[in-house]
Amino acid sequence: MTLWRTIRIGTVVLIAILGLATAVWAADVRQELTQASTLDMVAKRGTLKVGMSTFVPWAMKAKSGELIGFEIDVAKKLADDMGVAIQFVPTKWDNIIPALMSGKFDVIIGGMGITAERNLKVNFTIPYEFSGMSIMANAKNAGGLNTLEDFNKPSITIAVRLGTTAEKATKKYLPKATLKQFTDEAQTIQELLNGRANAVVASAPLPEQTVAKYPDSLYLPLDSPFTKEPIGFVVKKGDPDFMNFLNNWIMVNDYQGFLKERFDYWFKTLDWQNQIQ
Repeated sequence: MTLWRTIRIGTVVLIAILGLATAVWAADVRQELTQASTLDMVAKRGTLKVGMSTFVPWAMKAKSGELIGFEIDVAKKLADDMGVAIQFVPTKWDNIIPALMSGKFDVIIGGMGITAERNLKVNFTIPYEFSGMSIMANAKNAGGLNTLEDFNKPSITIAVRLGTTAEKATKKYLPKATLKQFTDEAQTIQELLNGRANAVVASAPLPEQTVAKYPDSLYLPLDSPFTKEPIGFVVKKGDPDFMNFLNNWIMVNDYQGFLKERFDYWFKTLDWQNQIQ
């Protein structure tokens, strides 16, 4: 056997060995990802743990004590389609991403807007709905103000919920205004009603519904939301199986009309208000 032929045979054998090793490694990685998938853990546990926070009408506590709202309907349908029970884990909004990353729940279904900053830490599904920022203002101390620029002054105090895209939108579009941050949305509304703030920036339709509740005290300076943002489920990084399932679930329930039907009920009617008043 010539030296050249020996080298060629040796090269072929080496390539075959490396190819086999790569295939084995890839199979091991796929198996490890599958074993680590949240889908598998949820199935074994028999319960889907959902992190959420209260936002009207995304998620609210009814007079009966149970949670109701658009997100609640969506999460319940998701768990039902997975064939498991559901456990809601109410969490302060400004700590909800760290809580997900530490494993306190499997997914955030809480009206969270998709942003680049958040996406550095966690993964988002495709959007299952869209939201936007609206302004509601105090009729006595902000009457006559009816443009974004009118509210973009140091003399104007705007209340927002800490850690929300409302806070981010206020800093971007109203950078000169005085910002007051609260951990709960109800606190921002109370601050506005008491006259200690001129306006509140929040996700639609909360401002519209709150103004309808207090028409003598509050008003809407703008005709429509001044931003539009996609809303997605939120999961930890490194779980392609769970992400694939959630994306497909959203797509199917969008095409079949479930998401629109529930969104229209919670956002375009007030038929549910007697459950929380």
